[in-house]
Amino acid sequence: MPAAIHKSVRFAHVLLLLALFSHFEVVVAQSSVRGRVLDENAAAVVGARVVLTRDGELLSSTITGGEGSFSLPSDGGEYSLTVSADGFTTVTRLFRGGKEAKDFDVVLQVGTYSTSITITDSLGYQASGFSSALKTPVPLRDVPQSITVITKEAITDQSMQSIGDVVRNVPGITATQGENNRDQVVIRGNSSSADFFVDGLRDDVQYYRDLYNLERLEALKGPNAMIFGRGGGGGVINRVTKQPSMAAFRELTFQGGSFGNRRATGDLNQPLNDVFAFRLNGIYDKSGSFRDYVGFDRIGINPTLSITSGEQTQFRFSYEHFRDNRVADRGIPSVDGHPADIDISTFFGNPKLSRVRGRVNVVTAIVDHQTGALNIRNRTLFGRYNRFYQNFVPGNVTPEKSQVGLSAYNNSTRRQNLFNQTDMTYTTNTGRIRHTLLGGAEFGRQISRNLRNTGFFNNTSTTLLASFENPTIDTPVTFRQTATDAANRVTANIVATYAQDQIEIGRHVQLLVGLRFDRFDINFLDNRDGENLGRTDNLFSPRAGVVFKPMEPLSLYASYGVSYLPSSGDQFSSLTSITQTLKPEKFSNYEFGAKWELRSNLSFTAATYRLDRTNTRAVDPSDPTRIVQTGSQRTKGIEVGLQGNISRDWKVIGGYALQDAVVTRATASAPAGARIAQVPRHTFSLWNHYRLSQKWRFGLGVHHRSDVSAAIDNRVTLPGFTQTDAALFYSITEKLGLQANLVNVFNRRFFVNANGNNNISPGQPIAARFGLGWKF
Repeated sequence: MPAAIHKSVRFAHVLLLLALFSHFEVVVAQSSVRGRVLDENAAAVVGARVVLTRDGELLSSTITGGEGSFSLPSDGGEYSLTVSADGFTTVTRLFRGGKEAKDFDVVLQVGTYSTSITITDSLGYQASGFSSALKTPVPLRDVPQSITVITKEAITDQSMQSIGDVVRNVPGITATQGENNRDQVVIRGNSSSADFFVDGLRDDVQYYRDLYNLERLEALKGPNAMIFGRGGGGGVINRVTKQPSMAAFRELTFQGGSFGNRRATGDLNQPLNDVFAFRLNGIYDKSGSFRDYVGFDRIGINPTLSITSGEQTQFRFSYEHFRDNRVADRGIPSVDGHPADIDISTFFGNPKLSRVRGRVNVVTAIVDHQTGALNIRNRTLFGRYNRFYQNFVPGNVTPEKSQVGLSAYNNSTRRQNLFNQTDMTYTTNTGRIRHTLLGGAEFGRQISRNLRNTGFFNNTSTTLLASFENPTIDTPVTFRQTATDAANRVTANIVATYAQDQIEIGRHVQLLVGLRFDRFDINFLDNRDGENLGRTDNLFSPRAGVVFKPMEPLSLYASYGVSYLPSSGDQFSSLTSITQTLKPEKFSNYEFGAKWELRSNLSFTAATYRLDRTNTRAVDPSDPTRIVQTGSQRTKGIEVGLQGNISRDWKVIGGYALQDAVVTRATASAPAGARIAQVPRHTFSLWNHYRLSQKWRFGLGVHHRSDVSAAIDNRVTLPGFTQTDAALFYSITEKLGLQANLVNVFNRRFFVNANGNNNISPGQPIAARFGLGWKF
């Protein structure tokens, strides 16, 4: 193991010891309220929310773990303890805490969804619970996997504008350029534009997602095929949307700032009666950029209706319409192995002909039914996506640095997705061993139509030499197909079934075993020559983990998981007569970690892992015309995270990641030993939010990233950088507040990501955003 990794391991150990000492200090200073949450049959209720309040102010909260147990700190005085769980009535008890607190049981009676209440006090940056990783309500500390959850409060406080902004807070994930027309991330060394999900359902079309309707964003690292299916080799990103509740509220936010930033969002939640609840989220954003000629406008609307039928059944229906229009911007080229030393606002190409257009229409329906210890959930998603982009691509700069090559093309994708999932969970006991069983099936059909055209300058040449000092052009361009441009129709059919058992052996040991089978069938029709290709893959994806809990707030875990990516690629675009014979790529992850709840709303996590990617494509050394599957790559790393409330006034979210991602056996793109593109060896982020008084709060954050290779050939390097951000908040009244965010406080020049050696995106210079939030 390299010396740097040894040092980082020691650093992680020191942090863990500090966390342990901090926890012991808290335990000594405070008493605790301890108990169990049970149902009417004396069975433990796992995943119930337990909230401690005084005079309506949230003091602490937690989620019940194994055997329904919970523990909350207390410091004496009168308290109100509220316990709620889906399918049960809510229980509230008043008592005196401190030294008088004793262990006790809270018994929940079966009730309707409409009888439960929503705790509206903000839980800050700490997630209250988690279900996506296992499809069951399990506390984060009991999931044997590295997970980071970014709450809507953290998104709002940092004025995050995109998925790329969010993942800066997630150790082990970096955002890449994605040709500046889509979200694209590198998770543990594996790049993907398709490993995105919304409420657990696949959202794999290439476009820029917004954050306006999110309750939280979940980053699950390591292979996740057992739950999410194919792909997800490095991990997945799941957006959890806002859902209707029985508490009425309304909120409008308005934002403006540097470079023409203008943004407005709305969130309306209204219970209509004891049966119906309605929520409406919307956005309008029309903003410019520090880049010349670049800007975008987007609009989104997301109504959701919740219906409670009978005592234990709930229906939810949701529709989202989202449009995104922007100028396509491929950044700047490199010179002598580094980003070109030019004005970072310089645009390469013709901005009048550079455009991106995205249209998303998605309908979802969810049925949730609880009958005794059995829960049945069915989810259906139908989506239509229409995406187009036309762009100019900067190429190599001439040796004398007087000219730069430009090329152009456009691409359109229309996709129709239909997915249906049915999950059944059942809790039972065999003696002293408790089982939470999951069984399910998924069916899907995806139809894509792809068309690409190449740009011909003056209707003759596919390349143009433009002035390096003034590369913004107005040369006429004609777009038409060449012999290699795509014109195809792709149909993918998915059938999957899966089973999982969460086994609790006493209070200290939990086991997890699961297996998923996917049948992935793809048909590829080339509209140019009528060639019809197809391939069927039968994929078995196992998952196993063990959690050891020496004490209730601390979990030590080990896990193993496998995922596969079919040879057609994550966007079905690379199936040919050669690749249709290739086996899927395989991702195997080994992970060890610790999760420690220093207190009910402050958590510390640490993980070390090894992720192997095999069956990657390589050129046959004895026949350059053949492709063989001998390539492989490996990522080894350490991830450390801290999230929640240091004190009642001080909230933090931060993390550190060390990644060593290299090609271990030569692939079609790189020799053994090559550094994986867009993977920094070190990343660090820390955001602090401090309440000065009832009126004033401020935020301060720092983000550091070491240098990265722009592409797999390692010829161009993007230098490392450190960015500092700040924020100031003022509450005019209880329902009206002002917010100011300053991005890149010290106006550092840096380059955030790339898409190859000559498409490099400069980072945001100093900018201010001002917001007004109104709750009514």
